[in-house]
Amino acid sequence: MSKWTHADRSEKRAWRKLRIRKRMEGTPEKPRLCVFKSTRYIYVQAVDDTTGTTVAAASSLEPELKAKLKTSGKHLSVAEQLGQIVSERLKAKGIGAVVFDRSGYIFHGRVKAVAEGARKGGLQF
Repeated sequence: MSKWTHADRSEKRAWRKLRIRKRMEGTPEKPRLCVFKSTRYIYVQAVDDTTGTTVAAASSLEPELKAKLKTSGKHLSVAEQLGQIVSERLKAKGIGAVVFDRSGYIFHGRVKAVAEGARKGGLQF
């Protein structure tokens, strides 16, 4: 048996992402909250698919979160704070509900922490 390579994993995630994306769509009232994670950072954005625009976005590259990431080294806490920041930005625009798009990732770890942070911030999924 051969081992899974990184390319195989990435390709399988891309296919899962496309399969999910066919069935889910964000609207102006209920945008799609999508997550992308690299090995170092995590990015979250709320997308209105009818117009193809980003309603709100946040990433762990933002200065206040980047400082916490270096000092604490806790990726899960940063991901949860990221979810809360996005929910605050959406609440400021009058949006209280989203469709959560995990982008083919397993609902575990940093992806789950973003979702929990967004729920703590008051977003409905």
